[in-house]
Amino acid sequence: MISTVNPATGETLREYPELSTAAIEAKLALSAKTFHSFRRTPIAERTACLQRAAEILESRKQEFGALMTTEMGKTLGSAIAEAEKCALGCRYYAENAERLLADEAIETNASRSYVRYQPLGPVLAVMPWNFPFWQVFRFAAPALAAGNTCLLKHAPSVPQCALAIEDIFRRAGFPEGAFQTLLIEADQVEPILRDDRVVAATLTGSVSAGSSVARSSGGHVKKTVLELGGSDPFIVMPSADFEDAVTNAVKARVINNGQSCIAAKRFIVASEIYDAFEKRFVERMAALKVGDPMKADTEIGPLSAARIRDGLHDQVQRAVAAGARLLLGGHKLDGPGFYYAPTVLADVPRTSPVFYEEFFGPVAMLFRARDLADAIEIANDSPFGLGSSVWTRDESEQARFAESIEAGQVFINAPVASDPRLPFGGVKRSGYGRELGVWGIREFVNVKTIWQK
Repeated sequence: MISTVNPATGETLREYPELSTAAIEAKLALSAKTFHSFRRTPIAERTACLQRAAEILESRKQEFGALMTTEMGKTLGSAIAEAEKCALGCRYYAENAERLLADEAIETNASRSYVRYQPLGPVLAVMPWNFPFWQVFRFAAPALAAGNTCLLKHAPSVPQCALAIEDIFRRAGFPEGAFQTLLIEADQVEPILRDDRVVAATLTGSVSAGSSVARSSGGHVKKTVLELGGSDPFIVMPSADFEDAVTNAVKARVINNGQSCIAAKRFIVASEIYDAFEKRFVERMAALKVGDPMKADTEIGPLSAARIRDGLHDQVQRAVAAGARLLLGGHKLDGPGFYYAPTVLADVPRTSPVFYEEFFGPVAMLFRARDLADAIEIANDSPFGLGSSVWTRDESEQARFAESIEAGQVFINAPVASDPRLPFGGVKRSGYGRELGVWGIREFVNVKTIWQK
């Protein structure tokens, strides 16, 4: 049984039966059948549907925001903003897909040679709960614009979001079978990946989940795109605008209740300003309002599940046991729901395994850097390489960080954020492939060379 549990109260709200084997087969068959006709529809028809999806998202953003908040605990304001961002993503591909997928002429000794981009077929998306709408739309909008069909295996904690997204695409005018939600558990993914009708897969989630999907897909020679989280560094140098850096450091740590792959998690601060930064950062974190995510003044809501909160607390305890200084928090909050106190750790030993783990919740780690080279070395000493944020007004330092940090994204004097116009993805154990921009829409197409004498 797949359940919706309100993380603010711990109350089970709705339950859904998992799809039977016969129901899964019917959805796979429909996806494959729909693809053969959908791929031949004019791109203008597909992009018109995306425009209508954007309109639906905007007109019902309050409703969708409340649904996200109820299922996974993000603050209502951020959930409404997520619906708005999904509309922005739909519009980007509605307005640009034809240009991004246009034939590209390449001069050779042929009378005519060019590259054509054609859809692959049904693509399975395995998506997480933390951005229950945006994670799906940033895959689905380009995939549908290209002419693929989509099968969504969403996180089991957000079934209502998954069904709502399917309904949005249906109401937008996409044909039956172009986008389908599969209410299934993780152990039902493997047979779907083996099915010859499914031609590719994308996953956002844990390293273990990603490696499992990659292993299964690779065994059947199927394309995959993986985004597997991160432990993003937030580097502050002496020339930075100090107050701006502190303000954005707090925001970047607690975005989405701290449950974001691109949230800043490791704060690496130059020695000259470290003590002042530590003091100000702890004060700001302590002042955050934790509470009901439906209330407008709440800054941090609950974590998405009891197991997420308990796992985070275990990490904090292991860090302290290894020698880290606990500057703030470090405990679960009393009462109903899955709340955790804003927490700040300093000097987590690099000899401790917890140093190399991702903290998925409102827990920050502070580190002192001797100089620029030391800051880069600390930042790169991680199995992850998704995003990074650097704060300095020195142009030579900016250039050095941009060149040297091992990450898919380097933001200078700004927190990391995804943008439909720019590629999103990481290196190392943060995964491979890219979402968004021209790179995202070309991940699941046949890049076909055509040569004419």
